[in-house]
Amino acid sequence: MGVLAAKKISTAKQYLISVLLIVLVSVISSYFKDILGYRVVALVLLLVVSISAMVFDILPVLITALLSAIILNFFFIPPRFTLHINSAEDVLMFAMYFVVALINAVLTFKIRQFERKKQNEQENEKTIQLYNTILNSLSHELRTPIAAIIGAIDTITDNEVRLSPENRTELYGEIELASNRLNRQVENLLSMSRLEAGTIKPTYDWFDINELVFNVIKENSKDAVNHTITFDPEEDLPLMKTDGGLIETMLHNLLHNALQHTSSGTQVAITASCRNSILSFTVSDSGNGFPRKERELVFNKFYKLKTTNTGGTGLGLSIVKGFTEALNGTIVLGNSSSNGAKFTISVPVETSSIKFNVNE
Repeated sequence: MGVLAAKKISTAKQYLISVLLIVLVSVISSYFKDILGYRVVALVLLLVVSISAMVFDILPVLITALLSAIILNFFFIPPRFTLHINSAEDVLMFAMYFVVALINAVLTFKIRQFERKKQNEQENEKTIQLYNTILNSLSHELRTPIAAIIGAIDTITDNEVRLSPENRTELYGEIELASNRLNRQVENLLSMSRLEAGTIKPTYDWFDINELVFNVIKENSKDAVNHTITFDPEEDLPLMKTDGGLIETMLHNLLHNALQHTSSGTQVAITASCRNSILSFTVSDSGNGFPRKERELVFNKFYKLKTTNTGGTGLGLSIVKGFTEALNGTIVLGNSSSNGAKFTISVPVETSSIKFNVNE
């Protein structure tokens, strides 16, 4: 705590606060000097020096220790209002006070230095681990689609004459899938960079939410060959003013996550509704869901379930959470009716009196 406080408070303010604190405590102690006695006052002042040493840098604390010793001698140790000390016992007490105050300030500062060094070492270790995680994820997630694109192009180039139209179409399809996958990873990295830089600023416009959902389903249709996606649009859903790009990205990542991390035959259901100017989405599946102890971690960057063997960089859900918060919304992870995963997003929107009929 002391390290953080010292970083936030300027040196000049540290000097000012230290002096004011010791003066304030001295004034308060002066009202109770007859009850406490000057030896107890010395302990109180020493406590103030110790607290200052836990919060401020070494020089302000040394000034505090020196000032407290002068105040103790001048205002509390008899004879008062003089720097002279009569008894040898009081001289020894004052000397011990001054030495203990200085040693306390120096030792506390050294301890804080050691803690700061350890903290930096731990942060460096975490940074290295994070970079290793990023590199390991990207080396697989980017290399795989790139290799697929290069392989398909080489096959087309080397066997242009012998390839049948069906084989050529199949290879073009592989290139398209790999390109989309590569583009998705790059977009996720860019989105995460924007979130960390704090440059996400929603651009509001009027959107038909049902149309956005259908667009997302269409974009993921090729990944959903072995899954079933259901969406029953509300016919009287009004036009809403929101950031359609962020909404689509959030839904896309949730849907893609469900398709990627559930087995073949899994059903994924999407709902969209609006009540009291709150737009709510749910994306639920009939898979195995998330272990309860890991639900709080799934929105962390680069986090992957320990039981998963599928790819991915672990950015999708953290981006969803970041975009949701950028729209002043909330996201909750729970269980679906089939004990699979269920993500619920709620964001405030402005609604229009114009309604869009999906049957038109």
